[in-house]
Amino acid sequence: MNMKKKSEKPTPEAKALSLFLMAYKTIDPMYKEKSKRINKLWDQVQLGKLSKSDYDAEVNSMLSSFGGYADVVEKTVKYYIKNSGEWKLNGDDKYCRDAKEIADKILNKLPN
Repeated sequence: MNMKKKSEKPTPEAKALSLFLMAYKTIDPMYKEKSKRINKLWDQVQLGKLSKSDYDAEVNSMLSSFGGYADVVEKTVKYYIKNSGEWKLNGDDKYCRDAKEIADKILNKLPN
């Protein structure tokens, strides 16, 4: 059987979860474990060993446990702004647009 990788992009929800876990894994090993788990599941999707719908269900379950998509995006943006003073991720996908909107609100509230 050919195990060729598919070139599918993760959903905005998966991207939000992944970036959130990447940010917070330095704070708590639980986040690091969840990050490893979700990355392994994505690898299985790429290899055709796990359906995209099963992966998406796991992503959404994990996202819910952290407060949902909007909360996770906001927590991630706040984390990076707090630690670097800025939000650097740019792009035209849904996640990047949502994150930029939150970053702009946060940065506009900061004193100059």
